[in-house]
Amino acid sequence: MDKQLLSKTAAAMVAKGKGILAADESSGTCETRFKSVGVECTEESRRTYRGLLFTTPGIEQFLSGVILFDETLRQKTSDGVPFADYLARKGILPGIKVDKGAHDLALAPGEKVTEGLDGLAQRLSEYFKLGARFAKWRAVITIGEGIPTHACLYANAHALARYSALCQQASIVPIIEPEVLLNGSHTIERCEEVTEATLRATYAALAAHNVALEHVILKSSMVVSGKDAKRQAGVDEVAERTVRVLKRTVPAAQPGVVFLSGGQSDESATAHLNAMAAMKGLPWPLTFSYSRALQNPALGTWKGQSGNVAAAQRAFHHRAQMNALASQGKWKHELEKQAA
Repeated sequence: MDKQLLSKTAAAMVAKGKGILAADESSGTCETRFKSVGVECTEESRRTYRGLLFTTPGIEQFLSGVILFDETLRQKTSDGVPFADYLARKGILPGIKVDKGAHDLALAPGEKVTEGLDGLAQRLSEYFKLGARFAKWRAVITIGEGIPTHACLYANAHALARYSALCQQASIVPIIEPEVLLNGSHTIERCEEVTEATLRATYAALAAHNVALEHVILKSSMVVSGKDAKRQAGVDEVAERTVRVLKRTVPAAQPGVVFLSGGQSDESATAHLNAMAAMKGLPWPLTFSYSRALQNPALGTWKGQSGNVAAAQRAFHHRAQMNALASQGKWKHELEKQAA
Protein backbone atom coordinates (compact mmCIF):
# COMPACT_ATOMS: atom_id res chain seq x y z
CA MET A 1 0.00 0.00 0.00
CA ASP A 2 1.46 3.29 -1.17
CA LYS A 3 0.02 5.87 1.25
CA GLN A 4 1.73 8.75 -0.51
CA LEU A 5 0.11 7.80 -3.82
CA LEU A 6 -3.27 7.36 -2.13
CA SER A 7 -3.05 10.84 -0.61
CA LYS A 8 -2.00 12.39 -3.92
CA THR A 9 -4.80 10.64 -5.81
CA ALA A 10 -7.51 11.53 -3.30
CA ALA A 11 -6.51 15.20 -3.28
CA ALA A 12 -6.49 15.34 -7.09
CA MET A 13 -9.96 13.77 -7.31
CA VAL A 14 -11.53 16.70 -5.46
CA ALA A 15 -9.34 19.48 -6.86
CA LYS A 16 -10.98 22.90 -6.80
CA GLY A 17 -13.22 23.59 -9.77
CA LYS A 18 -13.16 20.02 -11.07
CA GLY A 19 -15.37 16.96 -10.83
CA ILE A 20 -15.58 13.36 -11.98
CA LEU A 21 -17.31 12.01 -15.08
CA ALA A 22 -19.08 8.71 -14.45
CA ALA A 23 -18.68 6.87 -17.77
CA ASP A 24 -18.97 3.41 -16.21
CA GLU A 25 -22.37 2.40 -17.55
CA SER A 26 -22.73 -1.33 -18.16
CA SER A 27 -23.43 -2.58 -21.66
CA GLY A 28 -27.09 -3.02 -20.68
CA THR A 29 -27.42 0.55 -19.44
CA CYS A 30 -25.65 1.82 -22.55
CA GLU A 31 -28.08 -0.10 -24.73
CA THR A 32 -31.05 1.61 -23.08
CA ARG A 33 -29.53 5.06 -23.50
CA PHE A 34 -28.37 4.45 -27.05
CA LYS A 35 -31.80 3.17 -28.06
CA SER A 36 -33.32 6.43 -26.86
CA VAL A 37 -31.36 8.28 -29.57
CA GLY A 38 -31.54 5.57 -32.24
CA VAL A 39 -27.99 4.22 -31.95
CA GLU A 40 -27.16 0.52 -32.13
CA CYS A 41 -25.27 -0.54 -28.99
CA THR A 42 -22.12 -2.39 -30.00
CA GLU A 43 -18.63 -2.52 -28.55
CA GLU A 44 -17.46 -0.19 -31.31
CA SER A 45 -20.30 2.33 -30.88
CA ARG A 46 -19.62 2.43 -27.14
CA ARG A 47 -15.92 2.99 -27.82
CA THR A 48 -16.69 5.74 -30.32
CA TYR A 49 -19.07 7.54 -27.99
CA ARG A 50 -16.79 7.42 -24.98
CA GLY A 51 -13.89 8.50 -27.15
CA LEU A 52 -15.99 11.52 -28.15
CA LEU A 53 -16.32 12.49 -24.50
CA PHE A 54 -12.71 11.89 -23.53
CA THR A 55 -11.23 13.75 -26.50
CA THR A 56 -13.39 16.85 -26.03
CA PRO A 57 -10.97 19.80 -26.27
CA GLY A 58 -10.27 21.51 -22.94
CA ILE A 59 -12.29 19.06 -20.85
CA GLU A 60 -9.34 18.64 -18.48
CA GLN A 61 -10.15 22.12 -17.13
CA PHE A 62 -13.29 20.72 -15.52
CA LEU A 63 -12.64 17.00 -14.93
CA SER A 64 -10.31 15.53 -12.33
CA GLY A 65 -11.17 11.93 -13.18
CA VAL A 66 -13.30 9.53 -15.20
CA ILE A 67 -14.88 6.32 -13.90
CA LEU A 68 -14.52 3.66 -16.59
CA PHE A 69 -16.23 0.32 -17.20
CA ASP A 70 -14.00 -2.78 -17.50
CA GLU A 71 -14.51 -2.83 -21.28
CA THR A 72 -13.60 0.86 -21.62
CA LEU A 73 -10.42 0.57 -19.55
CA ARG A 74 -9.19 -1.94 -22.13
CA GLN A 75 -10.19 0.14 -25.17
CA LYS A 76 -8.18 2.67 -27.19
CA THR A 77 -8.70 5.95 -28.99
CA SER A 78 -8.99 5.98 -32.78
CA ASP A 79 -5.24 6.71 -32.79
CA GLY A 80 -4.50 3.53 -30.85
CA VAL A 81 -3.78 5.10 -27.43
CA PRO A 82 -5.30 3.25 -24.45
CA PHE A 83 -8.05 5.40 -22.94
CA ALA A 84 -6.39 5.27 -19.50
CA ASP A 85 -3.10 6.56 -20.93
CA TYR A 86 -4.85 9.23 -22.98
CA LEU A 87 -6.72 10.56 -19.96
CA ALA A 88 -3.65 10.46 -17.73
CA ARG A 89 -1.68 12.50 -20.27
CA LYS A 90 -4.39 15.18 -20.07
CA GLY A 91 -4.09 15.21 -16.27
CA ILE A 92 -7.35 13.30 -15.78
CA LEU A 93 -7.24 10.33 -13.40
CA PRO A 94 -8.56 7.03 -14.79
CA GLY A 95 -10.87 5.15 -12.42
CA ILE A 96 -12.74 1.85 -12.61
CA LYS A 97 -16.12 0.49 -11.53
CA VAL A 98 -15.46 -2.81 -9.75
CA ASP A 99 -18.79 -3.99 -8.33
CA LYS A 100 -20.87 -6.67 -10.05
CA GLY A 101 -24.21 -4.96 -9.59
CA ALA A 102 -27.06 -5.04 -7.08
CA HIS A 103 -28.85 -8.36 -6.51
CA ASP A 104 -31.80 -9.42 -4.39
CA LEU A 105 -30.98 -9.58 -0.70
CA ALA A 106 -32.08 -12.93 0.75
CA LEU A 107 -35.10 -12.79 3.09
CA ALA A 108 -35.49 -9.07 2.38
CA PRO A 109 -38.23 -8.48 -0.24
CA GLY A 110 -37.66 -5.35 -2.31
CA GLU A 111 -34.08 -4.83 -1.12
CA LYS A 112 -30.72 -5.28 -2.82
CA VAL A 113 -27.12 -5.97 -1.89
CA THR A 114 -24.18 -5.31 -4.19
CA GLU A 115 -21.96 -8.23 -5.12
CA GLY A 116 -18.42 -8.49 -6.50
CA LEU A 117 -16.05 -9.08 -3.59
CA ASP A 118 -14.93 -12.54 -4.76
CA GLY A 119 -11.65 -12.20 -6.64
CA LEU A 120 -11.62 -8.43 -6.18
CA ALA A 121 -8.04 -8.31 -4.85
CA GLN A 122 -6.75 -9.92 -8.05
CA ARG A 123 -8.87 -7.66 -10.26
CA LEU A 124 -7.64 -4.55 -8.45
CA SER A 125 -4.04 -5.60 -9.02
CA GLU A 126 -4.72 -5.89 -12.75
CA TYR A 127 -6.63 -2.61 -12.86
CA PHE A 128 -3.74 -0.80 -11.19
CA LYS A 129 -1.38 -2.14 -13.88
CA LEU A 130 -3.83 -0.92 -16.55
CA GLY A 131 -3.65 2.59 -15.08
CA ALA A 132 -6.65 2.87 -12.75
CA ARG A 133 -5.89 4.96 -9.67
CA PHE A 134 -9.33 5.00 -8.06
CA ALA A 135 -12.35 2.70 -8.04
CA LYS A 136 -16.10 2.85 -7.42
CA TRP A 137 -18.59 0.55 -5.69
CA ARG A 138 -22.31 1.38 -5.72
CA ALA A 139 -24.87 0.21 -3.18
CA VAL A 140 -28.58 0.93 -3.67
CA ILE A 141 -30.98 1.68 -0.84
CA THR A 142 -34.69 1.70 -1.62
CA ILE A 143 -37.23 3.65 0.42
CA GLY A 144 -40.60 1.92 0.71
CA GLU A 145 -43.10 0.40 3.11
CA GLY A 146 -41.00 -0.97 5.97
CA ILE A 147 -37.72 -0.57 4.09
CA PRO A 148 -34.82 -0.10 4.20
CA THR A 149 -34.28 -2.65 6.96
CA HIS A 150 -31.37 -2.78 9.35
CA ALA A 151 -30.20 -5.93 7.55
CA CYS A 152 -30.06 -4.16 4.18
CA LEU A 153 -28.18 -1.13 5.51
CA TYR A 154 -25.55 -3.21 7.25
CA ALA A 155 -25.13 -5.79 4.48
CA ASN A 156 -24.32 -2.99 2.04
CA ALA A 157 -22.17 -1.10 4.54
CA HIS A 158 -20.15 -4.27 5.17
CA ALA A 159 -19.57 -4.76 1.44
CA LEU A 160 -18.53 -1.12 0.98
CA ALA A 161 -16.05 -1.43 3.84
CA ARG A 162 -14.50 -4.68 2.59
CA TYR A 163 -14.19 -3.23 -0.90
CA SER A 164 -12.57 -0.05 0.48
CA ALA A 165 -9.99 -2.02 2.45
CA LEU A 166 -9.06 -4.07 -0.61
CA CYS A 167 -8.72 -0.91 -2.70
CA GLN A 168 -6.43 0.82 -0.23
CA GLN A 169 -4.33 -2.33 0.05
CA ALA A 170 -3.88 -2.11 -3.76
CA SER A 171 -2.97 1.63 -3.60
CA ILE A 172 -6.28 2.52 -5.27
CA VAL A 173 -8.54 5.19 -3.73
CA PRO A 174 -12.07 3.85 -3.15
CA ILE A 175 -15.16 5.86 -3.98
CA ILE A 176 -18.01 4.61 -1.80
CA GLU A 177 -21.45 5.17 -3.29
CA PRO A 178 -24.35 4.30 -0.95
CA GLU A 179 -27.15 5.64 -3.13
CA VAL A 180 -30.57 6.30 -1.61
CA LEU A 181 -32.83 5.93 -4.63
CA LEU A 182 -35.04 8.74 -5.89
CA ASN A 183 -37.82 6.34 -6.85
CA GLY A 184 -40.99 6.48 -4.75
CA SER A 185 -43.48 8.88 -3.25
CA HIS A 186 -41.62 9.40 0.04
CA THR A 187 -41.18 12.85 1.54
CA ILE A 188 -37.91 14.70 1.73
CA GLU A 189 -38.05 14.23 5.51
CA ARG A 190 -38.07 10.46 5.02
CA CYS A 191 -35.19 10.71 2.54
CA GLU A 192 -33.16 12.67 5.08
CA GLU A 193 -33.82 10.08 7.76
CA VAL A 194 -32.79 7.16 5.51
CA THR A 195 -29.73 8.95 4.13
CA GLU A 196 -28.47 9.63 7.64
CA ALA A 197 -29.03 6.02 8.72
CA THR A 198 -27.27 4.77 5.58
CA LEU A 199 -24.20 6.94 6.11
CA ARG A 200 -24.00 6.09 9.83
CA ALA A 201 -23.97 2.39 9.00
CA THR A 202 -21.40 2.90 6.25
CA TYR A 203 -18.91 4.82 8.37
CA ALA A 204 -19.27 2.39 11.28
CA ALA A 205 -18.34 -0.43 8.92
CA LEU A 206 -15.38 1.51 7.50
CA ALA A 207 -14.05 1.99 11.03
CA ALA A 208 -14.50 -1.70 11.83
CA HIS A 209 -12.40 -2.63 8.79
CA ASN A 210 -9.60 -0.13 9.56
CA VAL A 211 -10.20 1.87 6.39
CA ALA A 212 -8.25 5.15 6.37
CA LEU A 213 -10.78 7.95 5.85
CA GLU A 214 -8.03 10.21 4.51
CA HIS A 215 -7.97 7.94 1.44
CA VAL A 216 -11.72 7.57 0.77
CA ILE A 217 -14.10 9.67 -1.33
CA LEU A 218 -17.84 9.57 -0.65
CA LYS A 219 -20.17 9.63 -3.66
CA SER A 220 -23.41 10.69 -2.05
CA SER A 221 -26.98 11.00 -3.22
CA MET A 222 -28.72 14.24 -2.35
CA VAL A 223 -31.57 14.54 0.12
CA VAL A 224 -34.51 15.11 -2.22
CA SER A 225 -38.23 14.42 -2.36
CA GLY A 226 -39.23 11.09 -3.88
CA LYS A 227 -39.82 11.31 -7.62
CA ASP A 228 -43.57 10.80 -7.14
CA ALA A 229 -43.96 12.84 -3.93
CA LYS A 230 -46.77 15.38 -3.89
CA ARG A 231 -44.46 18.09 -2.56
CA GLN A 232 -41.17 18.61 -4.35
CA ALA A 233 -38.65 20.41 -2.17
CA GLY A 234 -36.93 23.48 -3.59
CA VAL A 235 -33.23 23.99 -4.22
CA ASP A 236 -32.43 25.66 -0.88
CA GLU A 237 -34.22 23.00 1.15
CA VAL A 238 -32.42 20.19 -0.69
CA ALA A 239 -29.09 21.90 -0.06
CA GLU A 240 -29.81 22.56 3.62
CA ARG A 241 -30.97 19.02 4.39
CA THR A 242 -28.18 17.35 2.40
CA VAL A 243 -25.40 19.33 4.06
CA ARG A 244 -26.96 18.79 7.50
CA VAL A 245 -26.84 15.01 7.03
CA LEU A 246 -23.27 15.11 5.73
CA LYS A 247 -22.10 17.20 8.68
CA ARG A 248 -23.71 14.73 11.07
CA THR A 249 -22.11 11.66 9.54
CA VAL A 250 -19.03 12.35 7.37
CA PRO A 251 -15.75 12.86 9.28
CA ALA A 252 -13.74 15.97 8.51
CA ALA A 253 -10.70 13.77 7.80
CA GLN A 254 -12.23 12.73 4.49
CA PRO A 255 -10.74 14.60 1.48
CA GLY A 256 -14.06 15.43 -0.14
CA VAL A 257 -17.57 14.49 -1.21
CA VAL A 258 -18.81 14.07 -4.77
CA PHE A 259 -22.50 13.87 -5.65
CA LEU A 260 -24.39 11.62 -8.01
CA SER A 261 -27.26 13.12 -9.97
CA GLY A 262 -29.51 10.12 -9.35
CA GLY A 263 -32.13 10.76 -12.00
CA GLN A 264 -32.45 14.51 -11.41
CA SER A 265 -32.68 16.78 -14.43
CA ASP A 266 -29.40 18.18 -15.73
CA GLU A 267 -30.11 21.67 -14.46
CA SER A 268 -31.52 20.56 -11.09
CA ALA A 269 -28.37 18.57 -10.32
CA THR A 270 -26.28 21.64 -11.13
CA ALA A 271 -28.46 24.03 -9.11
CA HIS A 272 -28.44 21.77 -6.04
CA LEU A 273 -24.66 21.37 -6.16
CA ASN A 274 -24.21 25.13 -6.53
CA ALA A 275 -26.37 25.88 -3.49
CA MET A 276 -24.40 23.47 -1.31
CA ALA A 277 -20.95 24.50 -2.52
CA ALA A 278 -21.81 28.15 -1.81
CA MET A 279 -22.35 27.42 1.89
CA LYS A 280 -19.73 28.64 4.34
CA GLY A 281 -17.80 26.54 6.82
CA LEU A 282 -17.90 23.19 5.05
CA PRO A 283 -15.28 20.76 6.41
CA TRP A 284 -14.64 19.19 2.97
CA PRO A 285 -14.94 20.26 -0.68
CA LEU A 286 -18.14 19.30 -2.52
CA THR A 287 -18.18 18.52 -6.23
CA PHE A 288 -19.84 16.29 -8.82
CA SER A 289 -19.56 12.77 -10.17
CA TYR A 290 -22.36 12.80 -12.72
CA SER A 291 -23.25 10.47 -15.56
CA ARG A 292 -26.50 11.44 -17.26
CA ALA A 293 -26.43 15.01 -15.92
CA LEU A 294 -23.17 15.52 -17.84
CA GLN A 295 -23.79 13.29 -20.84
CA ASN A 296 -27.45 13.76 -21.80
CA PRO A 297 -27.00 16.77 -24.12
CA ALA A 298 -23.95 15.21 -25.78
CA LEU A 299 -25.64 11.87 -26.42
CA GLY A 300 -28.77 13.54 -27.75
CA THR A 301 -26.70 15.71 -30.09
CA TRP A 302 -24.41 12.92 -31.31
CA LYS A 303 -27.03 10.32 -32.26
CA GLY A 304 -24.31 8.09 -33.66
CA GLN A 305 -23.45 10.49 -36.50
CA SER A 306 -19.82 11.43 -37.12
CA GLY A 307 -20.94 14.81 -38.44
CA ASN A 308 -22.40 15.63 -35.03
CA VAL A 309 -19.23 14.97 -33.01
CA ALA A 310 -18.07 18.60 -32.74
CA ALA A 311 -21.52 19.81 -31.64
CA ALA A 312 -21.82 16.96 -29.13
CA GLN A 313 -18.43 17.84 -27.68
CA ARG A 314 -19.47 21.47 -27.30
CA ALA A 315 -22.59 20.35 -25.44
CA PHE A 316 -20.53 18.10 -23.15
CA HIS A 317 -17.96 20.84 -22.56
CA HIS A 318 -20.73 23.24 -21.56
CA ARG A 319 -22.30 20.86 -19.04
CA ALA A 320 -18.91 20.10 -17.52
CA GLN A 321 -18.15 23.81 -17.27
CA MET A 322 -21.51 24.56 -15.63
CA ASN A 323 -20.94 21.91 -12.99
CA ALA A 324 -17.36 23.00 -12.42
CA LEU A 325 -18.72 26.48 -11.67
CA ALA A 326 -21.40 24.98 -9.43
CA SER A 327 -18.76 23.11 -7.42
CA GLN A 328 -17.40 26.54 -6.49
CA GLY A 329 -20.82 28.09 -5.85
CA LYS A 330 -20.39 30.27 -8.95
CA TRP A 331 -23.12 28.91 -11.24
CA LYS A 332 -25.96 31.18 -12.27
CA HIS A 333 -29.11 30.21 -14.13
CA GLU A 334 -28.50 32.66 -16.95
CA LEU A 335 -25.21 30.90 -17.82
CA GLU A 336 -27.23 27.98 -19.14
CA LYS A 337 -28.26 30.13 -22.11
CA GLN A 338 -24.73 29.90 -23.43
CA ALA A 339 -25.18 26.22 -24.31
CA ALA A 340 -24.08 25.22 -27.78
